[in-house]
This record gives sequence, C-alpha cells and structure tokens, in this order.
Amino acid sequence: MSTQNSTAVRVYLARVRTALADLPSAEVEEILEDVRPHLLEIEAELGDGARVEQMIERLGTPENYAAELRAAGDYPPAASTEPPKTVVIKEQAKRIVPRLALWGLVVASVGLGLVGITVANNLRPEALVSLVIILPVLGFGVWYLTRKGGAGIAELPEVRALREGLKKQDPEGLPRVLNYFRGLSPAWWLVCAAALILFGLMLVRRGSDGVAALPVLVVAAVAIVWGGRRVAADKRWLWLTLPVSLFVLGGAFGFVGYVFDSVDHRYQSYNTYPASSRNSDGSDNLYYGNQSIENVYAFDAEGKPLTEIYLYDEDGRPITLSRKGCDKSANYPMKIGADNRFPRPKIEQGITDNDGNFNGYNAYKNACREVYGVPFSVAIPKAPATTSATPAPSATPAPSPSSSASPTPASPTPTK
Repeated sequence: MSTQNSTAVRVYLARVRTALADLPSAEVEEILEDVRPHLLEIEAELGDGARVEQMIERLGTPENYAAELRAAGDYPPAASTEPPKTVVIKEQAKRIVPRLALWGLVVASVGLGLVGITVANNLRPEALVSLVIILPVLGFGVWYLTRKGGAGIAELPEVRALREGLKKQDPEGLPRVLNYFRGLSPAWWLVCAAALILFGLMLVRRGSDGVAALPVLVVAAVAIVWGGRRVAADKRWLWLTLPVSLFVLGGAFGFVGYVFDSVDHRYQSYNTYPASSRNSDGSDNLYYGNQSIENVYAFDAEGKPLTEIYLYDEDGRPITLSRKGCDKSANYPMKIGADNRFPRPKIEQGITDNDGNFNGYNAYKNACREVYGVPFSVAIPKAPATTSATPAPSATPAPSPSSSASPTPASPTPTK
C-alpha cells in the first residue's frame, strides 16, 4: 500500500483518537486497533490515491464515527460543552458555500433534464436558451468540488441524514446497485455522446437555429466521455457527467413523445372522419369534406377578389378560426387570435441573409413573413339567359258592365 493511502488512514484515526481523548488511553488504543482493519479495507476499495475526504464521504466525519464507537461500546458520551455563539455562527457560515454548491448541482441537473424533454418534444432548439442560466449554476458547483473537494458537502446535515437513512434501509443494497451501474458506465458514456451528437444533427435538419446548438451538444458529448473515465477514481466528476446524463434521458423521453404525436397526427390526417373538430388551443376546425381548411377566398360576379369578408353559419353564428401570424422575437408562426374575417395572410417560414433576402443563397437567420393577397385568379362562369318556349298569351280586358248593355237600335227611316 502506498504512503499516501496509509496517511489517509492515519489522519482519519488521529481525529478519532482526539474525539475519544476523554476515555482511558488503553481503551482508546484497543478501540483504534479494532477499527483499523475496517478503515484499511475501505481505503483499498477507494484505490490508489485515496484521500481523507473520500473516507469521510463513506464513513462520515471522524467525530461522528467516534460517537458511533462510543455508543457501540457502551461508553459515556463526550462531555458536551456549549460552544460560543460566535463559533456557531462561523460554523453556519462555513456551510453556506457548500450548501449553495450542492443545491446548485441538484437544481442544474434537474433543469437540464427538463430542458432535454422540452427540446426533444418538438425538436425546437429555442429551449436551449435556458442554458444561459443553468450552466453558470452547474459550473459553480463543479468548480467548488474540483477546488475544495467533497468534504464540505459530505458534512452538511442533509447529506449526513440522507446517507444514514440509506444505510438503515438497506446497508448492502445501495452498494450493489452502484457497483452494477458502475460496470455499465463506460458503455453509457458512449451512448450519451452518440445521442447528443445525433440530437444536434436532428436540430440542424429542422432549422438554422440548430446550427448554433450543435457545437454545444458536441462539447457536452466530449465532456461526458472525458469525465466518465475519471468517475471511478474520483467521485467528484460524477457531478459533471450526471447532469449530462439527465439531459440525455430527458431528451429520450421527449423524443418518444414527439414520435407518438407525429404518428397520431398522421393517423388523424388519413382517417375518414376527423378525430376531433377542435384544435389543441380550443378553436374550431373548418372542413370541406374530410379536408381541413385554414383559409377562404371569395370573388364577386366579375371575378374580382373580395379583400375582407366575414363568415357566418345559417344561425348567424360567426365561423371563427384561429388566426396565425409571425412572432417577431422568435421569427416563428404563432397563434395571435381567432376571428371570422377572411381571407387570411399566408405564413411563410424560411431564412434570410444580412440584406433581408428571403431564402437567399447566403441565408442563415430564421425568418417568418406574412404574405397578403390572393395567390390565384378565377373566371366566374356566366349564367345563360333563360327564354320561354311558348309566348305568354296577351291579356284581354274584360268588358265593363256598361258595355254589356244591348246595342242601340238603328234610327228608323222617315217615311214620306
């Protein structure tokens, strides 16, 4: 065994001896000789380069370990002396930074998992903007572990309570589970790296914003492989690989949801009757036969398009549909309201260059625009003039009562 390993055991035992200093020296030596083989076994499990901080993570602080030895040997507890308030305040102040580092690592890890779910659920890289907040928090925790070690975090009351609770429930179960996953870890790091790169390529294929996300995901893939190889020798690197692993797991769950939504949408498109007459936002759909209609164009009898019409049904109710427009901040189509006014502008999604050319050769920025006007012209058929086959008979006025009297007799011829 190396000198460094034996030094770790000696330092740990020295602090135990100090905590047991009120007992008779012979009994203290007997206690230390009894626990020394156990400490050497733990040191051997930690491997070459084991440090006192790693032993504290496994056993707790030497002072707590000494208290457990007192209870096991029916020795009286150490004489309790009330520490001055200034000492208590200093001890609490010492825990502020370790506690911030611990909970920053926990919150950042959970946040990365949620970001993975959000991004993969719709394959939109906008959710990666939240990394601006998450990565500094995660970086602070990793910096603390690499510079200060894990002893400060291991001595926090919440960490000690969690460790003791796990020991009480199943002293051997947790180590077995950890050893099992430790054996799978090399393959897992490679799977995570491949998933991150594949994820980045899918985002690039979906839109130009994925080009900026791809380098971030490639760096994360390199970090998880590089840090994963060091976890076995130094547990501090676990807090670099664990958040990335949660991001990959979250992305896997989100992608499964994305696949199910895509399959369900395709099924409804080919179904004879629509599964629902409402959109996800609660607005109604308009159907012509089995096909959903998003816009309506109207023309007058001369074929001239009508620029503003309002649709109602036979009961006078407005036929209201969702109205979409371009979100100026994200340059993506979004719902801006609902009404019954038609026709709607056509929403075009594309990319622009620095000069504002839409879908140009050097375009790279995401763009959205609303195109007004009617995209086609129509020829309204003229209705043929209708003619009657039989002319209508002329109306004959009925004789008036006065005209129906007997005719006036002829004047008699005078006689000579």
